[in-house]
Amino acid sequence: MMQTYDHQLIVIGGGPAGSTVARYAAEGGVDVLVIDRREPIGSPLQCGELVPSNDEMRRLCPDVPDMDDLFQTPSHAISRHSTKMHLLPPSGKPLKFDFEGHVLNRVAHDEFLVELAKQAGADYLTSSRVERVEDHTVFLRDGTTLTGQIIVDAGGHNGPIRREYWDEKSTKIPVKFVLMDGNYGDAVELHFGSMAPGGYAWMFPKGQGANIGLGIQKSFSKGKSLNQYTDEFISKYDGEITFHGAGSLPMSGTLKKFVKGHYMLVGDSAGMVLPSNGAGITIAMIGGRIAGQVVAEHIKNGIPLEQYEQRWKKQMGKVMRNSKRSFKIGSMMFRLPDWILNLMFNFFTKRIIWRAVTCRRMFWLI
Repeated sequence: MMQTYDHQLIVIGGGPAGSTVARYAAEGGVDVLVIDRREPIGSPLQCGELVPSNDEMRRLCPDVPDMDDLFQTPSHAISRHSTKMHLLPPSGKPLKFDFEGHVLNRVAHDEFLVELAKQAGADYLTSSRVERVEDHTVFLRDGTTLTGQIIVDAGGHNGPIRREYWDEKSTKIPVKFVLMDGNYGDAVELHFGSMAPGGYAWMFPKGQGANIGLGIQKSFSKGKSLNQYTDEFISKYDGEITFHGAGSLPMSGTLKKFVKGHYMLVGDSAGMVLPSNGAGITIAMIGGRIAGQVVAEHIKNGIPLEQYEQRWKKQMGKVMRNSKRSFKIGSMMFRLPDWILNLMFNFFTKRIIWRAVTCRRMFWLI
């Protein structure tokens, strides 16, 4: 007798990764339920809100198809278009690069992704916290239980399935940031050096104000707290703080496996963040689309769920390898004194540094 379930697919977490899984699985005819503890989804804000433009994504991730179908950011979710990125050593003298990006209204962006998934046929259950998952059953804090043929954890690196069924560890970088009123120009900024040991600080200008923050590796911090580093960095900018946010990023690259039986990981839970630049929103959506399409094909045609891992490697394997390599080299560099970093950021190294940040081989002649 064939086993029946409440839903063919349950997705835990309705952020960019989870909603993208839901959208593409539902487009493939799958009965999808997304469970999220938040209402509305996207709030509270937990990131720097910068994403590359679609054209920039095509340059960054050339093996990923159909970017315009995947990334449909509406104008009302874009706070500012930026065409410049400045990379700054401790001296504050920037290396300037052309870079097409959008600084988002992240809450509006995530709400739009939810609507795309709902239009495709996905259902949502919000204000509901998942306590645990056992076999095919999802247990909610209020006592409700739901069953799914396939269950996807898009709940971050501390998601219930990742936490319970995956032993692989990853480096997590804690981040803190603020939204601050004021006029900060057009260029997005990344700052490197002792102000953010082992990570970087950022200033991303928005339509009004900016998103300003940093992330560090605690092992590099010499006993100084993240709060101290954050307060010192944001004090360099004048303006009224309107919001405080915090989170953490997995910076070891992707896990070795995303699939175990009928469980799948996507987004932060799978380590889908580029270590060399912290990009996670668009990378999670790439993984989400692959996962959603594979689930639909699995249910319809019986293809193995492990196709998800193979397609990810084909589309993102090279980019992730380059990014992990750059992160390791950068972690060694950022142990150096600030005065040495100042010397290393110069006209002759400019192209090497940019290639590292944009996930290409740093030394392109070898």
